[in-house]
Amino acid sequence: MEDFKKLFSDFSALKVGVIGDVMLDSYIWGHVDRISPEAPVPIILLEKREQRIGGAGNVALNCRSLGAAVSILSVSGDDRNGEALIDLFHQNNIDTTYLIKSKERVTTNKIRIISRNQQMMRLDDEITTDISSSDEDLFLQAVSAYIQKESPQVLILEDYNKGVLTERIISEIIQLCKQKGIVTAVDPKRKNFFTYKGVDIFKPNLKEIKEALNFIGEDINLLVLQQFHKELHAQLQHRVSFITLSDKGVFYQQDNHAAIIDSHIRNIADVSGAGDTVIAVAAMVYAATKDVKRMAAIANIAGGLVCEEVGTVAINAETLQQECELLIV
Repeated sequence: MEDFKKLFSDFSALKVGVIGDVMLDSYIWGHVDRISPEAPVPIILLEKREQRIGGAGNVALNCRSLGAAVSILSVSGDDRNGEALIDLFHQNNIDTTYLIKSKERVTTNKIRIISRNQQMMRLDDEITTDISSSDEDLFLQAVSAYIQKESPQVLILEDYNKGVLTERIISEIIQLCKQKGIVTAVDPKRKNFFTYKGVDIFKPNLKEIKEALNFIGEDINLLVLQQFHKELHAQLQHRVSFITLSDKGVFYQQDNHAAIIDSHIRNIADVSGAGDTVIAVAAMVYAATKDVKRMAAIANIAGGLVCEEVGTVAINAETLQQECELLIV
């Protein structure tokens, strides 16, 4: 029997920096009982509004939920949505010292309209161009100051293609982490997919890696996934490939050690934010243990658990520990 109690206790000793695109997730909840006479669209009777931390911020929230000391490092707009996001970070004891406000940006806000646990519409308010060179300078100074002051064990780069993680920022942060011996974990997107050279954990999902490698086959098995790792490693020279396979579980490979871990049966309500949870849990388990098999097994369970709830929610540490004790033998 693995000592999950000790592992989850060890999380509290970790300092984690989360770098990437932060956003506000806004929810408008209501119910539909008729169609508008003005156009063939449903009329939603408003019941409640809610704001949650999204994007890279949700990764930070998951790390904090597991007990780590967490700082969020990003560039947001100097606006009301940015202030609301900072308030949410503070409510969840996430450090915002290294969060840069830019007058050239707006804070990404994804507004979801939901009725009967079904998303009816989403409105996105955002700027997705790369941040300016002057904002890059300020941001890299903030990251350097954070590393120097806090000496984190792990940095997670969460890329949503919203412009914070530019090629320059990615390469300079990875080099800085290598110099300091800091674990780097990446959840990539297509734009900068092959920029993350030399990281420890590279975690695309299956759709992303098939697009990046121009793979058009449908049959996904261990041999195909090992070939994906080989092609990735040839370009990235990274340490661990960790690929999420949706309802089929996860794949991991380090050196010649590779396996698929099947998913566990869940009542899926919403997959929003599951990738955020998976990278957060994987990075922390790896930083605490350097055990890739254990990392993959625990992150696989965590991703399934958060899919049982509607909207972006952080993993519950106690529930995750109990599930690990039940499902991992």
